[in-house]
Amino acid sequence: MNATNMKNLIDWTDDLSVGIQEIDEQHRILVGLLNRLYQAIITRTDNSVMNEILHELTEYTVVHFAVEESLMRIFDYPDYDEHKQHHQELTQQVFELKNKVESGKTSVSMEVLNFLRHWLTNHIQMEDKRYAPFFLARGLKKSWSNRSWVDKMWNYVHHK
Repeated sequence: MNATNMKNLIDWTDDLSVGIQEIDEQHRILVGLLNRLYQAIITRTDNSVMNEILHELTEYTVVHFAVEESLMRIFDYPDYDEHKQHHQELTQQVFELKNKVESGKTSVSMEVLNFLRHWLTNHIQMEDKRYAPFFLARGLKKSWSNRSWVDKMWNYVHHK
């Protein structure tokens, strides 16, 4: 089976959209990183490649959470402290997992991927969808005609 007809771990659906282009594009990148990690496992790619993808996933998660938290501060989101605490817990879990994989204490397995899939989809559907109406009611635009600024920055930093 080649990469073009391989099934994804997560398919992007409207259920994952918060209705804000900038955030949805960032979530799509996170979904894409999980799918790359899944495909690396399925094709039994070298561990160094899986570690690289996991490293990129952890870095991008930090960037994405910083964007969300900045918007929460700008718009004075009432549940900021609770959401930020959830971000900190999730970040800690992902970094612990990354460190275990890099030190050889565990490997990137389907169990790890299922944890990450559940973590991402649950966070988007249960936590992130709560702030979207608040942001939109305070004037955040739903969409832009240009590419996401985070996408531009990420691609510049990673020379893509």
